Amino acid sequence: MVKSVQSVPHRGLRDWMVQRLSALVIMLYVFWLVFFLVQHHPLTFAEWHHLYSRLGMKVATVFFLAAFMWHAWIGIWTVSTDYIKPIILRGLFNLLVIAMLSTFFIWGLLIVGSV
Repeated sequence: MVKSVQSVPHRGLRDWMVQRLSALVIMLYVFWLVFFLVQHHPLTFAEWHHLYSRLGMKVATVFFLAAFMWHAWIGIWTVSTDYIKPIILRGLFNLLVIAMLSTFFIWGLLIVGSV
């Protein structure tokens, strides 16, 4: 019987799907922002504030932040398991990355909630 080295069953396919779906969410959000910026070329603060004060944009931004967090975590986790061999160093590195990504996500939520 073949046993997973890290005893994480079926993680590869799930991570691959999450990576692709999160990339799609990120791409759609960026395309929407680029479209908005092109349509409102001399962008004023009032237009920018109006865009982010709408509930739909707040929800889209939260989805973007979550997708960005998952996308970054899967990529960094994959690279760290490949290149950081000592388990303690890899664990510390992954904890640092989780702390940073969580901080960025919460910070983004606070910014979106304050508009």
